[in-house]
Amino acid sequence: MAQLAASLLFLISTSLFLHTTSALTEVGDLKGLKSLQEAWRNTTPPNWLGNDPCGSSRRGWDGVTCTNSRVTSLQLSGMGLKGYLPSGIALLPELRTLDLSFNKGLEGPLPPSIGNLRNLTTLILAGCNFSGPIPATVGSLTSLTILSLEYNAFTGQIPTEIGNLTNLSWLDLSYNQLVGNIPVSTADTPGLDSLLKLRHFHLEKNYLSGTIPHRLFSSATTLVSLLLDGNSLTGSIPSSLGLVQHLEVIRLDRNRLTGTVPSSLSNLTNLDELNLSNNVLSGPFPNLTGTNHLGFLDLSNNSFDVSSFPSWLSTLKLLSTISLENIQLRGQVPFEMFSLPKIQIVKLMRNKLNGTLDIGPTHSNRLQLVNLQNNSISDYMIRPEANNVDVKLSGNPICNGTTPGPTPSYCMVS
Repeated sequence: MAQLAASLLFLISTSLFLHTTSALTEVGDLKGLKSLQEAWRNTTPPNWLGNDPCGSSRRGWDGVTCTNSRVTSLQLSGMGLKGYLPSGIALLPELRTLDLSFNKGLEGPLPPSIGNLRNLTTLILAGCNFSGPIPATVGSLTSLTILSLEYNAFTGQIPTEIGNLTNLSWLDLSYNQLVGNIPVSTADTPGLDSLLKLRHFHLEKNYLSGTIPHRLFSSATTLVSLLLDGNSLTGSIPSSLGLVQHLEVIRLDRNRLTGTVPSSLSNLTNLDELNLSNNVLSGPFPNLTGTNHLGFLDLSNNSFDVSSFPSWLSTLKLLSTISLENIQLRGQVPFEMFSLPKIQIVKLMRNKLNGTLDIGPTHSNRLQLVNLQNNSISDYMIRPEANNVDVKLSGNPICNGTTPGPTPSYCMVS
């Protein structure tokens, strides 16, 4: 009996030992987390205490997720962290997710050792204050599906090695200080044209220059959103863009693009937003008849040929916002334009539109603003049922001040 009791005691103590050791964090991972503590100047999450980050939910460290005693996720968004990202981050080789976003106190360069996190699928560092070049070793993280580095102060060129990340579905390098060309592959180097699984391609608000490479786009591309606005890109819009059938958003505004708008864009039947404003585009006014899903269109401030108001616009039944400012439109605006069922905002300032403005008896009940300031409108048909529509006609002959009485509200300068 005594022998049986001793055996049971041994089994119980062994079981307790195994249970305890299974909760202990792997030694190397603990060192990695401790290196973060040291780099973050006593601003780590308040319960990062003790030596077992992978303990039970009652004792585990905030934002740390473990699998079988290995740290597999760090999710510390908006924690007020201050300091830098140390090279010791490489001591967490089982990490799948690293999210340090919206910690403005995190600054300095990314350590090249981040490229050792070969199991990483999600890297989100948005809204911090990291600076310096994006390390080329990021191209070693071939399991990545999300690379989100927007709203930082990264400088230098986009590493060509990012072209090795062929599993990426989300690439966001926007709102940084990146320069140089958009890299495409050569015989010796990878490029962003290799990212065929990419759905969201965001490089806006940088200092990128050169052309938009034709090879970025093909029928094999799965892009949904393309954001390149607010750079210094030159050359023409590649016609290959019309091959990307999944596209829903295109923003190329505020660049230095020239040439004509390719007719192939009319093939984009899923397109919801198209913004090509504030470039130097020329030639005939584009015909986008096939973009039946279009809801937002802005072609303002370009150098198109003088043309009549495009009749095809009145066929796009999902349009809600139209901005065609300063593009040499002439003639009369058809009242059918204001009858589109979802139309809310129509901005046609600084053109050569003339005749009578009539928003028609059947205008959309969603219509909020009609702005035709600085055109050649000579008359305005006031319709009582349109009292809730803000009409702006200052800078037109109808508002030249020759009519007696108080200034009509639609002639007020704004």
